[in-house]
Amino acid sequence: MSELQYRITRHLEPALSLADPRPRLSAYHDMPYAIFRYGAEDEFELRSAVRRLKTRLENTGKRVTEISLAECLQTAIESERPLESWYGAERETEPETIAQTLSNLFDDRQPLVDMVGARMPAEADPLQDIVFIVRTGALFPVYRTFSLLEQLKGRVVAPTILFYPGDLDGAAGLRFMGVFDAEHNYRPKIF
Repeated sequence: MSELQYRITRHLEPALSLADPRPRLSAYHDMPYAIFRYGAEDEFELRSAVRRLKTRLENTGKRVTEISLAECLQTAIESERPLESWYGAERETEPETIAQTLSNLFDDRQPLVDMVGARMPAEADPLQDIVFIVRTGALFPVYRTFSLLEQLKGRVVAPTILFYPGDLDGAAGLRFMGVFDAEHNYRPKIF
């Protein structure tokens, strides 16, 4: 069993299997979410492990909703112009300019927090519903998830896990994709 699978089955799954997972995820009542950190190189192993975890939780009566940040990114991009025109712009424009354009898109015209909020289960039951936020690495280097978690505060009812590709730095610091400087302000529990 890999270290990633061990942490999912021995730490995360027992917490999510509880009748009320929220106290095991966060000490804050308006933040019933946690972060599951994994190495960016383990993305495909994580996807497989999350599918199996979702099945096991659903077999115990939980309802699991997956929110793909890659799909949110694609929706935001396509809301501006056809995807094909982005391909041409990408070839002709500096990567930093493209990243800033997409960052502005998420900040101003298609707020990521609103897109994630719209995908949350309607009338979620915190004792039955669980939300997995996946494909976080698709946002690199455009958007850092620290701001997403802060903006979700008070908007999340169901226990929610953000699957985060990055490195742990100290007890509560995370380096997105192992590249950016660590953010040390994370209040949610990090598995």
